[in-house]
Amino acid sequence: MSEIKIQTIARTVSLTAVAMLAFAANSLLCRLALAQGLIDAATFTSVRIIAGAVTLGLMVLFRTGPRKRQRTRWRSVAMLFTYMATFSFAYLSLSAGTGALLLFGSVQLTMFAVALREGERFPLPSWGGFSLAIFGLIYLVLPGVAAPDPLGAVLMTVAGVAWGFYSLLGRDVVDSLEATARNFIYSVPLVLLVSLFFLPIFNASTSGLALAITSGALTSGCGYVIWYAALPGLTAMRAATVQLSVPLIAAFGGVFLLSELITLRLLLASAATLGGVAIVLAQRAEIATGAGRQPR
Repeated sequence: MSEIKIQTIARTVSLTAVAMLAFAANSLLCRLALAQGLIDAATFTSVRIIAGAVTLGLMVLFRTGPRKRQRTRWRSVAMLFTYMATFSFAYLSLSAGTGALLLFGSVQLTMFAVALREGERFPLPSWGGFSLAIFGLIYLVLPGVAAPDPLGAVLMTVAGVAWGFYSLLGRDVVDSLEATARNFIYSVPLVLLVSLFFLPIFNASTSGLALAITSGALTSGCGYVIWYAALPGLTAMRAATVQLSVPLIAAFGGVFLLSELITLRLLLASAATLGGVAIVLAQRAEIATGAGRQPR
C-alpha cells in the first residue's frame, strides 16, 4: 500500500471519528443545557441555528474556488427547522442516549421506507433486520417504569423523520456547504418566531448560551463540514454503518458527563435497533456488490 493511500485512509478515519463525536456532542450539549435549566428549549434552538448560520455563512464567504449558484430548497429549510426545534424540546425529558437512539433509529427507518417507496426491493434478511429495528424502538417506548417520556419520544421521532427527509432531499445537491449554509440562514426567521411564541418562559444564562453557540457553531456547523469532507473516502454502506456509533457515544457520554443511567431497556433496545439496521445495511451492500459484478 502506497504512502499516499495510507495517508488518505488515515485522514478519512480521523475526519469520520471527529464527525461522529460532533454528532453525539449535539445530544450531550442540548441535554446538558436543558436538563439543568440553563436555557429554555426555544432559545437554545434559535441560538444554535443562528450560530450555525453565521459559521457556515463565513465559511462560504471566505472559501476559495469556483461557486455554483443554486436555488433555495424550501422543503429542506422546513425539514431542518423541524428537526432542530423538535430535537431541542424532546431533550427536555429524554436522556442523551435514549434521545440519540430514537433519533438515529427514526432517521434510518425513514430512509429505508423511502427506498421501498421508490421501488427498491429488500431480500428476506433485510425485512428481518427492518422488523428487528422497529421492534427495538417500540420496546424502548413501551409503557413501564423505564420508559421515556411519551411526548419527548414523539418529538424526537419527528426530529428523526425530518432529518431523514432532509438528508434525502440533499442527495443531488451540487454544493453541500453552500446549500447547508442557505438552509441554516433561512431557518433563522422560523426559529425566532418559535422563540417569540415562548417568550413568556424565556430563560437564558451565560452558560446556556455558550452551550447553544457551541452546538450551533462547532458540533453542528463545523461538524457537518467535517462529515462532508470525510464522505468522499467512505462507501455509502460504511457512511451509514459508522453512524451506528452515535447513540452509543451519546449514551456513555451521558453517563460520564451528565450522571445518567444506562438502563437494561436502553441496552436491549439499542441492540435490537442498531443490530437490525446493521443487517439491512449489510444486505444492501451485498446487493450492490453483486450488481457490480454482473457482466455487462
